[in-house]
Order: sequence, then structure tokens, then C-alpha cells
Amino acid sequence: MQTTDAVSPVSRLPSIDTRTNIFDFDRARLERFFEEELGEKPFRAHQVMKWIHHRYVTDFAEMTDLGKVLRSKLEERARIHAPQVIFEKTSLDDTRKWLLGMDAKNAIETVYIPDKGRGTLCVSSQVGCALNCAFCSTGAQGFNRNLSTAEIIGQVWVAARALGNVPHQQRKLTNVVMMGMGEPLANFDNVVRAMSIMRDDYGYGLANKRVTLSTAGMVPQIDRLAQESDVSLAVSLHAPFDELRTQLMPINKKYPLATLIDACVRYAQRKKGESVTFEYTLMQGVNDQPEHARALVKLLQDFDRRVQMQDAAKINLIPFNPFPGTQFQRPSDAAIRDFQRLLNAAGRIAPVRRTRGDDIDAACGQLKGQVVDRTPRSARIRKQQQAREAARGAV
Repeated sequence: MQTTDAVSPVSRLPSIDTRTNIFDFDRARLERFFEEELGEKPFRAHQVMKWIHHRYVTDFAEMTDLGKVLRSKLEERARIHAPQVIFEKTSLDDTRKWLLGMDAKNAIETVYIPDKGRGTLCVSSQVGCALNCAFCSTGAQGFNRNLSTAEIIGQVWVAARALGNVPHQQRKLTNVVMMGMGEPLANFDNVVRAMSIMRDDYGYGLANKRVTLSTAGMVPQIDRLAQESDVSLAVSLHAPFDELRTQLMPINKKYPLATLIDACVRYAQRKKGESVTFEYTLMQGVNDQPEHARALVKLLQDFDRRVQMQDAAKINLIPFNPFPGTQFQRPSDAAIRDFQRLLNAAGRIAPVRRTRGDDIDAACGQLKGQVVDRTPRSARIRKQQQAREAARGAV
């Protein structure tokens, strides 16, 4: 009787690589790994960081200033694994967007924005976002999980390699903003560790002030950030009144404006000359009226007075960038200028952020990626969108 060997379904599954991903380590943790796990001197960690982040080498065999024995140990115990590039798009204005695979089902977006004398990379911290801000495309997709340190710094590595960035020599990447998908302070430890690598001379060598973390206002984590890191802080404000801000950003229920501003004052007071940037997305008929501008001016003036520094509160005006299914609209250019003039008349510098990359859906608030939602939010939002479309069709 002829027989065939049955193959177990488990045997057909790809084996899981349990080796340590070096991208997960900042300098201090990599030094400990070399000392405690490999029995090597800490300076070997510095050599490996330079190979990875300065020369973009991911094969230990190519790290020629390491001995063969050490390279063999590294190959056995560690790996260097960057996110997979699913696709890359370039905008008419030279903005570049990468869709990066985080696992078999989820992907996130990372955006590079070139400008005169600078190049800014917008980095994601989560797959989706749990905060459900009404005007954000990312939030409409729901939430899946936090990104690891390796997945966060891996975005920088992918972009820097593609751009031909050479830290300390040929800088194409001069700034990093944690303003991509997700709330960075909800993934505190991994984000702070990744920002440490961005600022490390053996990493990307960015000055502290050139790494910016943007938050919707997680107050306890703002205070913790002041103690554990030294980066620029940006706060998504978007409304000068509690009732309106709560409608736009549900987190305001837990941390209302007074509580949030108190935390921002504490952050600015931690060292002389520190400022905080407030981001204000202008939406037609929602938060772009004169009364909003006057209330915003008062809030910024009070902030300066408490910090005892002129322009301690900076403001960026961001015209709303539409996305499919949204209920909000961008104000007219005239309305944006009128709002800006009211702030200028009160002595506030209020730049309007130029929309970049909107032809490839890479503008602020448009990042989407691919999110397997673990919450019911995306299904609920789809139903709401369908209801709005049906109502428009019935008119």
C-alpha cells in the first residue's frame, strides 16, 4: 500500500525569529546587552550603532571593524530588522510618503517634508489611534496597537537611507516630529527610547530642539516627559473653549484646558527659554470665528505671563486637510487670513502651515495606513458616513 507523509499545519508556518532586534535598543540598553549578554566592552555597542544608523548596514558580516568571533555571536543572538516598505509615493512638491508594514496585517505611514534648509520627517507611534479626534483621518480608522521602539526608529532608518542622509555630514533629515499616526504619549517608553536614538551622536545626531513630540494633551505623561526627556513639545489645541474642544477631542473631558495649560506651563518652566507650540487646525464655521481668535489670544498671553517669557506660547495655524467621509471643511483663504490678522494685531506671530503632500494624502491629519481596528469605532464611523451620504442623496 502506497503511503504519503502527512505534513502538520504547524510545520508549514514560518518560524518565529526570537533573536533580539538591535533597533529596539538605545545606547544605554545596547551597552548593557554587549556587557551582560555578550561579555563585550561597551564601546562595541557604539561601533554597531554607527554601522546601523550612519551607514545603514544591517548585516553583521559587513561590520568589518568587529572581530569574527563577535560577529558570529551577534548573528546568533541578535538581528537588525527594519519595517518593510510596501510602497513609496512622491508628491508634486517633493514630499515623500512611505507605507511601512509593521506586521502581516497592519501598516503605518511616514512622511518626509523638504523645505529650504531643512528636511522634516513625520513619524508614527501607533497603528491607528485610540483618541478619536473628530477631524483626524487616523482616528477614524480605530486602533490596533502601540509600535515598538524598533518600529518607530525603523521609520527614521528607512527614510534616512532612502534620502542618502549622513549624520553629522550630509544632512537631508534635520528634524523629526512625532506627529504621525497615533498619540506618542500613550506609547511613552517606546517613543522616549526612540527619540533618544534620534538625538544620540551614534544615532542620528539631532539637536534636542529638532525633535518634537506632539500630544493631544495627556497631562501626567507631559509631566513625566519633562523629567525623562529633553525635546520640544507641541500640543494639539484646536479650540480655546472647553465645550468645543471636547466635541473635537474627547480627551478634553479627562484633561480640560486649564489642567492641560498648567502642565504646559510646568514643561516650559523646567529650563530657561523653553517654549511650547500650540497647534490649531482651522475648520470652517467650527473654530475659525473672531471670538475663537480673541479667546486664543487671551490663552496665549496668559501662558506667556505665567512662564514669564515673551512668546513662550507659540502658535501654528493649520488649515484643515479634507479626507473622504469627513464632516469638516477647510476655511476660505480669506477667512484664514482674517483669523491670522486678529492674532497678529494682538502681537502674536501666527504662521499658517503650508499644506504639503495633499496630492498623495500626506498632509497633516490625512495619514491612514492600514489598521486592523480592535475597537468598534471604524465600523461606527462607516455607518455614520453612509447615513450622511444617504441624507445628501435624498435632498
